[in-house]
Amino acid sequence: MFGDGAEGREVFYRVFGGHTSCVFRKLHDRGFICGKIYLFCFVSDQNLCDLRGCCWSPQDDTRVPWCYFSSNHGYQTGGQLQSTPQVLLNRLSAPSLFGNDIDTVLLTGEYQTQNRFHFKITDPKNKRFEVPHEHVVPFTGSAASDLKYKVDVENNPFSIRVTRVSNGKVLFNTSIGPLVYADQFLQLSTKLPSSNVYGVGEHVHKQFQHDVNWKTWPMFSRDSAPSGNMDNLYGVQTFFLCLEDTSGASFGVFLMNSNAMEFALQPAPAVTYRTIGGILDFYVFLGDTPEQVVQEYLVGMPALPSYWALGFQLSRYDYGSLDEVKAVVERNVAVDLPFVSKNVVFHGEIEQKQPKYTEPLKNGSEYPAYQRGENSKVWINGSDGAPLVGEVWPGKTVFPDFTSPTCTNWWVSECQTFYREVPYDGLWISIKMHFPNCFVTEILDRVLYSKTLCMDAVQNWGKQYDVHNLFGYSMTLAIKAIFPGKRSFLLSRSTFAGSGKYAGHWLGDNAATWDQLKWAIPGMLEFGLFGIPYIGADICGFFDDVSEELCRRWMQVGAFYPFSRNHNTELRQDPAYFGADSILVKTSKHYLNIRYTLLPYLYTLFYKAHTQGDTVARPVLHEFYSDEATWSVDRQFLWGPGLLISPVLDQVGFTVSIFITEILVYWINLHSNMKFVSVFAFRKNPMGLIIALDDNNQATGELFWDDGESARENYIFYEFKVSNNTLQMNVINNNYSDPNNLKFQEIKILGLQQELMTVTVLQGNAVQVSSHNITYNPTDKFAVISGLQLDLGKSYSLTWTLGTRDTEKFDCYPSAGASKELCEQRGCIWEDTSSSNVPYCFYGSDNSYSVSGVQYTASGLVANLTYTNTMARAFGRSTSPISTLRLEVIYHSNDMLQFKIYDYANKRYEVPVPLNLPSTPTSTVEQRLYDVTVQTKPFGIQVRRRSTGTVLWDSQLPTFTFSDMFIQISTRLASQYVYGFGETEHATYRQDLNWHTWGMFTRDQPPGYKLNSYGFQPFYMGLEEDGNAHGVLLLNSNGMDVTFQPTPALTYRTIGGILDFYMVLGPTPESVVQEYTALIGRPVLPPYWALGFQLCRYGYADDKEVAQLVEDMKAARIPYDVQYTDIDYMERQLDFTLSPEFAGLPDLVNKIREEGMRFIIILDPAISGNETDYPAFDRGVQDDVFIKWPNSNEIIYGKVWPDYPNVTVNNSLDWDTQVELYRAYTAFPDFFRNSTAEWWAREIMEVYDNPRDPSLSLKFDGIWIDMNEPSSFVHGAVWGCRDNELNNPPYMPSLGWREQGLAYKTLCMEGEQQLPDGTLVLAFFGERGIVVTRSTYPSSGRWSGHWLGDNTAAWNQLEKSIIGMMEFSLFGISYTGADICGFFSDSEYELCLRWMQLGAFYPYSRNHNGEGSKRQDPVAWNTTFEEISRHVLNIRYSLLPYLYTLMYQANAHGSTVVRPLLHEFVEDRTTWDIQKQFLWGPALLISPVLEQGAVTVNAYFPNATWYDYHTDEYFSSKGEFRNLPAPLEHINLHIRGGHVLVQQSPANTTAYSRKNELSLIVALNDSQLAEGQLYWDDGVRIGKDKNGHLHEKSPKFKICAHKAQILSFFFSSVDFEHEHRIFILGILGNDHTRVCLRGME
Repeated sequence: MFGDGAEGREVFYRVFGGHTSCVFRKLHDRGFICGKIYLFCFVSDQNLCDLRGCCWSPQDDTRVPWCYFSSNHGYQTGGQLQSTPQVLLNRLSAPSLFGNDIDTVLLTGEYQTQNRFHFKITDPKNKRFEVPHEHVVPFTGSAASDLKYKVDVENNPFSIRVTRVSNGKVLFNTSIGPLVYADQFLQLSTKLPSSNVYGVGEHVHKQFQHDVNWKTWPMFSRDSAPSGNMDNLYGVQTFFLCLEDTSGASFGVFLMNSNAMEFALQPAPAVTYRTIGGILDFYVFLGDTPEQVVQEYLVGMPALPSYWALGFQLSRYDYGSLDEVKAVVERNVAVDLPFVSKNVVFHGEIEQKQPKYTEPLKNGSEYPAYQRGENSKVWINGSDGAPLVGEVWPGKTVFPDFTSPTCTNWWVSECQTFYREVPYDGLWISIKMHFPNCFVTEILDRVLYSKTLCMDAVQNWGKQYDVHNLFGYSMTLAIKAIFPGKRSFLLSRSTFAGSGKYAGHWLGDNAATWDQLKWAIPGMLEFGLFGIPYIGADICGFFDDVSEELCRRWMQVGAFYPFSRNHNTELRQDPAYFGADSILVKTSKHYLNIRYTLLPYLYTLFYKAHTQGDTVARPVLHEFYSDEATWSVDRQFLWGPGLLISPVLDQVGFTVSIFITEILVYWINLHSNMKFVSVFAFRKNPMGLIIALDDNNQATGELFWDDGESARENYIFYEFKVSNNTLQMNVINNNYSDPNNLKFQEIKILGLQQELMTVTVLQGNAVQVSSHNITYNPTDKFAVISGLQLDLGKSYSLTWTLGTRDTEKFDCYPSAGASKELCEQRGCIWEDTSSSNVPYCFYGSDNSYSVSGVQYTASGLVANLTYTNTMARAFGRSTSPISTLRLEVIYHSNDMLQFKIYDYANKRYEVPVPLNLPSTPTSTVEQRLYDVTVQTKPFGIQVRRRSTGTVLWDSQLPTFTFSDMFIQISTRLASQYVYGFGETEHATYRQDLNWHTWGMFTRDQPPGYKLNSYGFQPFYMGLEEDGNAHGVLLLNSNGMDVTFQPTPALTYRTIGGILDFYMVLGPTPESVVQEYTALIGRPVLPPYWALGFQLCRYGYADDKEVAQLVEDMKAARIPYDVQYTDIDYMERQLDFTLSPEFAGLPDLVNKIREEGMRFIIILDPAISGNETDYPAFDRGVQDDVFIKWPNSNEIIYGKVWPDYPNVTVNNSLDWDTQVELYRAYTAFPDFFRNSTAEWWAREIMEVYDNPRDPSLSLKFDGIWIDMNEPSSFVHGAVWGCRDNELNNPPYMPSLGWREQGLAYKTLCMEGEQQLPDGTLVLAFFGERGIVVTRSTYPSSGRWSGHWLGDNTAAWNQLEKSIIGMMEFSLFGISYTGADICGFFSDSEYELCLRWMQLGAFYPYSRNHNGEGSKRQDPVAWNTTFEEISRHVLNIRYSLLPYLYTLMYQANAHGSTVVRPLLHEFVEDRTTWDIQKQFLWGPALLISPVLEQGAVTVNAYFPNATWYDYHTDEYFSSKGEFRNLPAPLEHINLHIRGGHVLVQQSPANTTAYSRKNELSLIVALNDSQLAEGQLYWDDGVRIGKDKNGHLHEKSPKFKICAHKAQILSFFFSSVDFEHEHRIFILGILGNDHTRVCLRGME
């Protein structure tokens, strides 16, 4: 039966743990061989070590034994093999360790099954104690064949080795150390194939996977509360499981021995059992998986608990009175907490709700039970034969001997007698001494009889020395039949192998600590290995007072303990104790409702545990053993194979670091869709299925159902199987009829990549009539079939069809020229549709990227993305997907995160615009506004708002691809309300999501529908359905387009760079902009004068025309601060030159500046290369500043405005001919170079201070930068472009003039450009100047303002200008406006007048038009026009202190100036679509006329108090439209109650108005309060001026007893020359009101 073992002793003792053999001379001389096997020889003194014949070797690591066994210890085989598989073992000559060594022992081996080997070592001469186990009995069958293991016995010294046949791996190998077999010391060690060791107890193991680094665990039943001290606790479980490798192959080892013992682990890896009595009786179990090993463990199938026992339970030690019990029950029932039992002797009023009760039993004391026991002689006796007397809770006590049949009969009788008095449903065996507690093991207190019985006490099975650890087990056997006809509910604290056949277990008297919360999971998982699946810890802790947070988190995870009970000492911690409205109660109800919903699934798991030994609370490694990461996972666990529980186990924890396997595990289980209080009410509710599909769209599951508590074998058993879009509901057994006529009414299917379109129900082959409903959630990819009526106990099949709704179709062929053939070549679906704009070609499968190697940190995560599809969806060259990508997610702050996808193997272009990011992330787990989930297969990122659960970003969509010249990603949107993206003319402020695509690529393109224009702003703000807001920036500067579809969803497509997203979480629209500008840079604070009205025209004939205009404006007394000239002032449109027609311009500029005005010049970044004496070009060449062809010294030449020298332009020719004949070659500065910045600054400075002729110095105050897209009048370059792929990429974004390529009206794509930076401009003047730029990118607002481009004199441009300003407010560019009256075409009177009224409230207020159009400045019309313009501009100038304060707040805090109404009234959904009105800041509502001929305005007034600016008329709105009169001379302005606006008397320029008196408009709200702020400085200084003043304390007003009193109003720090006026609007009552300022009337 046993093999010879050809290997000799040297094989087994040569090497251990990587150490070579070492022989010590002293011992060698005596015949002892010392290999470094390091099995402890139990002394720490060298002399004693030598006397024991052991080896001495001091180690640096004090955990390693210094005294260890030599190879001369042990046994060798001898004697004749018997007819049975037995062999005698003779002890080798060696010193004795503890005396009484047994010289000859008998080895018996049994091949019990294919997977189970049993061997035991006994004393053939003397009968020793053997455990009288109910289930593990002597083997009587024939030896098994076709074994999966091979056994070899080594002769000298004896060892036994068990090898797995399939791979030759040695599983169990005792050659690592000697067999020791003495009367009171038995030892056997085995080397293991891996360090993945689990099990052995009962202890507190802080981790499920054992630490094999020299740990010794004592085992002896003891009343000891769980702690982290490696103490032996209540039960004894000698079984361990070893996972061999990623194949899942595993084995288990069980020692059937009930004496005190130790289990030692060491890093060989090896384990050693040491026990002080009995025999060595080992079982080795083989399995292909860890779960199979547990199923093989032969100690008895676990009990099937009653259904009600799976409900939540409440208990407390020492309620004190029945009234207190009732109070606890009533307060928890009052909050609708689902629960089932109170572990008390109680029933009464609440019996109507059918809760169950269990009774703690307490033994001893003089009462009838004792008398009957005494008469029957059922007690444990001392060695003198008299009953042993101890002391427990009642006082002096005797102890029943449950190993005696007489005692068993007495005990059952007593329980039945008590049942007739109190009809309890279960027994909780909780008496503190029911494990009645010489080499002495490492047991607690080092004394065997501490806190228990004497070891010489006598029981029917034997002495207490041998049977102590069996006390709880024997008691369980004694009371298994107390509930005839029903399943017993037994809950035992002390356990032994096989206890789970009749009883559950709780993890003992734990403490209310976060550590104990964590340690409970390894404890539960271990008892699952031991065959005791009905297991749990005392929720919220037994000892100590518990915090609300700890109890809340414990209730959450405890809702998923198989045995779910909140239990503690005298302190109260039941959920309702924390308050009916507490978070703890709310979360407890939520998670307990989930538990109760899933009870049919849990009950089925228990049935499978009962019938085939499955685990219930299952380690993750049991299902995913092939993933090494699971081997140490013990902060998560599974219910069976399908439900993963990942609780928060740390204080102040809002996120959980969880293991997510690469293999998808899904399950079917059942649930109720109704709420309930008790299990019995719940069992009457309809049932349903949750089907979670795997990657193959398959799923399986089972259901066991019976009456929930009887012992009869009447039940229904279903097997469920899903494949090929069909659910088979097959009844395997049905001999039970449920009295509630239950039906399956709802089926939820998870993991559906397409929408569930139709469902057909069949019974047999007959189609059933079914009036069900189908809903599909595309975000989470699940469908719900409701309204079914499928009878429980009948077989059905359901088949369904899948399809794609139009709104779920993502365009797979966004290029022009799509066809069915081309579509299908990309692996996509072609489907004709009559719906407008719905793509014909759309994706039909997931994206082809999957995620691996996810690494979580406190500040984010990183992961790898791998392309998994061999059929790449390439558009052609340069579009083959990149095979491996890197994902980085960084939690920069609590309200901002970044997620970035790039090719980590090859450097790609990234935008060099610096962002304001913290050097290290500042977010904290508890304060973060968001949670991020990375979906692994297919890849996707999901961002949720933590407070509401709203999904803000969800990119697990089929579109994701990443190639060299085509990158695409889509996301679902939180709602239909999206704002932003530019620069493109939008007809509505809110994006129309009905299949619209918008291109973004900077181009010299006047505003037009779907024509990409001057700037590039890849930022949007999204409103969520509840009014929260968030913003998203894609930091990418390559050509791109974005497609909206009504899903709602958004698709980005870009042709280069990387994906670098930043999301800000708001949560208000205004805070979104503040957070966004904190990232990209706050808007510039313009000088005060730049807020004045401005005039410009392209086409001034000479400086005299400009001078006359200035005089006419002064004569008309129209406020006016800034005059421009366009490129007319230059000689032949050459930058940095002065035309002879404008020779007088320097003197004019000096004159108007002396009069308080300012002057701005225009510059175009295009330098003529056809001049013989042009310093700007010559020095540019010398400084190497111009853009060149790649790998060349050649300058790229385009054509812009400069003319050739010595030509006369014929303007009657067509444009292209003029460009060809007259326009010079122009070079474009490369602003990426440091030398360019220096050159550019020098050239500008020489305009300001002309070194050649100071009289020609132009003392300008600001720069207007035009044509900086960059624009070129030839497409690409004079001689064409050289890189066709760059200029005509494989995918051409949806841009204007798409067929012309990217170089249309700009440079070849071989060139480069950089954003304008106003820093240098500021340095020219020593004070704040202003830069106004046409082309913008995120962060442009830090340096410049922006005008909305070369618009047209048309009515529809008025409304679009409001939309444009509001969008640029989102983009962080506050100083913005449109060309008043229009740039192109002739403006007409009414249009220009209405535009002057609206433009008076543009932050950047400039009237500007083009060459060839008639004049449109205010003095170009008539006196009425002048009067109306003067009036409205006087209003503007009056309010400039308020506007300047808003500009400061934008600069300091990122607030908007032009503010959409939804920013202030987001709770009012009507405002979400308002685009014909806007606010200045929070307080001034502008409602202009925007239609020709209109004399009224239908204006919306959100819920507030409003005052007409012109008349002070008051009204209170609850949110309504009002039709307001708006004659030609009038623009409607309203002040919002609750705000203070600062005014100043106007003047012709700000230089004079700033000297006038200030006044306040105090607009009281309904509460008679108002507040506001003023920022004041000299208006031009750079940076913070020491004399600048910000009134941080806002004026507040309060009416009291007819008295208006200004509180906290501080104004003395500003020295004004005049008195100040205060206008208070909205004072209630007619009596005289006194105003007190700083306490004085």
